Amino acid sequence: MNASRASVLGCVLVGLLGGTALAVNIETVPVGNPGNAGELSGDDLYMGPKRICGAVAYAYDMGRFEITAGQYCEFLNAVAKTDTYGLYNRNMWSSSYGCKIQQSGLSGSYTYSVAADWANRPVNWVSYWDACRFANWLHNGQPTGAQDAGTMETGAYTLNGYNGVDGRTIQRNVGWKWAVASEDEWHKAAYHKNDGVTGNYFDYPTSSDSVPSNQLLNPDPGNNANFYQNGNTISSPYWRTEVGEFENSDSPYGTFDQGGNVWEWNESIVYQDATKASRGLRGGAFNRYDITLSALDRDDEYPSQENSDLGFRVVQIPEPVTLSLLALGGLAMPRRRRR
Repeated sequence: MNASRASVLGCVLVGLLGGTALAVNIETVPVGNPGNAGELSGDDLYMGPKRICGAVAYAYDMGRFEITAGQYCEFLNAVAKTDTYGLYNRNMWSSSYGCKIQQSGLSGSYTYSVAADWANRPVNWVSYWDACRFANWLHNGQPTGAQDAGTMETGAYTLNGYNGVDGRTIQRNVGWKWAVASEDEWHKAAYHKNDGVTGNYFDYPTSSDSVPSNQLLNPDPGNNANFYQNGNTISSPYWRTEVGEFENSDSPYGTFDQGGNVWEWNESIVYQDATKASRGLRGGAFNRYDITLSALDRDDEYPSQENSDLGFRVVQIPEPVTLSLLALGGLAMPRRRRR
């Protein structure tokens, strides 16, 4: 299974020929059973601080796939002719683990293209704030223009240029349309058994309680993911599989790759001290062991961090909701960070 080929082709043509970006098509799946019970996740030591995860009081739509390099490339072409807030990381192109988005030209007239073999693989080298700006751009209707309030600095989140290691007061605004997944939304879409208003969850986001295999087989036998186990699932130069590659290993709600490929940012504040506040990561990555894919594992990173194994997916609410309905990630006491 692959993300929209039309979106990818649009980005490639924009990068090569110039012009405006095409509309990004985000495929979503409905996540129902509002009011379901959550489950305890984390162990306070190796898997992050304990909290109840997965209880969501409302129905929502979850991105079926991680945001791809092709989709992010279109975003860049729309708003990053001058890249004021650093949406582009040069490692996307130059790193051997990059998603092969290339920046061309001079500031004020930058264009972006993505190598065809990488366009349907997840974007990486993105910070939490990059993910929020992408969500704002979707919320605002995918406009083209400078990096300002009308394109990406306001919308689901009020950023106003913020790119730091704190930002704990930046949360979803009332009336959001698209957003970075909250930890509860993410956890429910990945692990809940989709069996009504219950607290029943699988251990892994492949609709299974058994440790997945990391074998890339055709056809996919099910319960497979891209992670490190006696070697990589796929090695150089790709490292990451195309989104939806494991076509029979989806969650009960129909999402793909919530285990492995890349860590996915979520809104939860996992760790904080006087000057810094980390944001949540879930799902493990191509270079991590199977335990990181499990429903128990909660990880985090400073929101300004960009790395080869960091990506994201988005959620949508068809109608505006108030913050009182949102079960967003909670705060936690400081803990020793795992690095």
